Amino acid sequence: MQICPFPHLQAKGILGIIGVIGAKRAGVSDMQQYVERMERTMQELQDRIRKEGKVLPGNIIKVDGFLNHRVDVKLMEAIADEFAKFFDTGDITMVLTAEASGIALATICAQRYGVPMVFAKKAKSDNIEGGLYQSEIFSYTYKKKVTQILSKEWLTSSDKVLIVDDFMANGEAVRGLCDLVDQAGAELKGIGIAVEKGFQGGGDRLRGMGLNYRALAIIESADENGIVFRD
Repeated sequence: MQICPFPHLQAKGILGIIGVIGAKRAGVSDMQQYVERMERTMQELQDRIRKEGKVLPGNIIKVDGFLNHRVDVKLMEAIADEFAKFFDTGDITMVLTAEASGIALATICAQRYGVPMVFAKKAKSDNIEGGLYQSEIFSYTYKKKVTQILSKEWLTSSDKVLIVDDFMANGEAVRGLCDLVDQAGAELKGIGIAVEKGFQGGGDRLRGMGLNYRALAIIESADENGIVFRD
C-alpha cells in the first residue's frame, strides 16, 4: 500500500487546504482573520522557543521547560487546535507518535479529536502480546540505531492515522512511524510536528514526498548567536 503521495492536497496548496478544512471548521468567513489566528499560535510557540530554548553543543535545542519534559498543557492544547485547522481530524481514527517525548502532545491531540492515541515503543516489554510491527531507525538524540515496535492489536488496516510529534530533526522517527502505518495497511492522513529543525532536512524530505505535512515552527538555524526561524 502506498502511503506517501497526497496529490489532491499538494495541488491545492496550504491556502487551499485551509479553505476546505480549517475555515469550515473554525466558522470564519474572512480568510485573512483565520490566517491571522493561525499565525498567533505559531508566533507564541516561536516566542517561547526564543525565550526559554537553549542551544546545546551539536545543535541540540533544549525546550524541555514547556514542550517535552515539563509540559505547558495550555500551549499543547493550542497546538492541537492548530493541527485541527490544517488536518481533517474528523476523518482520522488514531493518533500515532513515538516514545517518549511525543506522548504528551499526541495525547492532548487525541483527546481534542475524540480518538485513541498509540505510541511506538523502543523496546519490547512483557505486556505486549502477539505480533508486532517493527521499524529500524537511527536516533539523532541517542546517536544509535533504535527499533520502533508497535503491537498489531492496536493498529490495523481499517485505521486512518494522524502522526504527531513534538520535534523533527532528520525525520528518522517519523519515517519509522510511516513504515509502521504502511506495514499495518492503514491510511496515513497527515503528519503534524510542533517544532522542526529545518536545517537538518527531515521536514523538507517529507514535503518532497508529497506528504500532507505541517510543522508549526521551523528553525532555520540555531547557534550561539540565537535561534532563527524560517519565514
